[in-house]
Amino acid sequence: MASLAEIRAKLLEQEKGGNTRSNSYGGDNAIYAFWNIPEGQSATMRFLPDGDDTNTYFWRERQMIRIPFSGVAGGDEHKPVTVTVPCMEMWGETCPVHAEIRPWFKDPSMEDMARKYWKKRSYLFQGFVVDSPLQEDSVPENPIRRFIINPSIFNIIKQALMDPDFPEIPTDFEQGTDFKLAKTQKGQYADYSTSNWARRERGLTEDERNAIASNGLHNLDDFMPKKPTAEGVNAIFEMFEASVDGQLYDPARFGQFYRPAGVNLDNISSTPVPATPAPVAETAPAPAPAPQAVAESAPAAPAADDSKSSAQDILAAIRARKN
Repeated sequence: MASLAEIRAKLLEQEKGGNTRSNSYGGDNAIYAFWNIPEGQSATMRFLPDGDDTNTYFWRERQMIRIPFSGVAGGDEHKPVTVTVPCMEMWGETCPVHAEIRPWFKDPSMEDMARKYWKKRSYLFQGFVVDSPLQEDSVPENPIRRFIINPSIFNIIKQALMDPDFPEIPTDFEQGTDFKLAKTQKGQYADYSTSNWARRERGLTEDERNAIASNGLHNLDDFMPKKPTAEGVNAIFEMFEASVDGQLYDPARFGQFYRPAGVNLDNISSTPVPATPAPVAETAPAPAPAPQAVAESAPAAPAADDSKSSAQDILAAIRARKN
């Protein structure tokens, strides 16, 4: 288990430009859905170390790209779907999608499109749910749960770790600290800004220690995305191109690499079916956090006709560079 000093040193290294790394979290129900906590209530968690002793942190960082389509070729062509793929920057390598979209932030008319495909970060932790207001339909036999932490909550965790007054690493079995995750509402979105560490240290209970002894700690890397092969990287970029072009998701072309979540493709017979490019403003999700300051104050989405022209121009530029 890494010490708090080692974690602080590595976090500082990352802030100075050091490398970071981060297809599923597994098919079980071990993930604790804290986002379903009722507004105004809180849950208490106790984070545990990674079972992988080579990991300095007690979490793993994921960097994923969401590629939206207006439908599935050969299936429901009018029901939007999203394919989530890993970003190669998670492994310190060049991501062709991000290499393409980074320059878009310099053009105000393309910022919204760039943010649409910008990678989303999340952080995978494990630990105990000490106290919860949720009534879960089924609770896993192994009480060591996994937590998918978003960047806003992670920043609260990180800031406390960097505080010199924080005495001990919070995952310590004897002198560790619980984390209280509080959910409020800010406008139409959930807000977790009042979450914080407990004021007092707490040693693990006998039941918690027995659970660790009998089940062992998860190796968090087992629940991280697999690194794409060269063919997989090509498929990711081709899906990106097809999405920008307004095409439908084509199972025959991409199904062996990545599939939309919640869509059964086994009974779909697909042939490439181009779709009329859809206006970006009609299908764009809520704006994601911008990767740089210039993208934080993006203008309103362009009008529908401008969006079609913009998407076609972008795709033409991509293909020209490839040729």
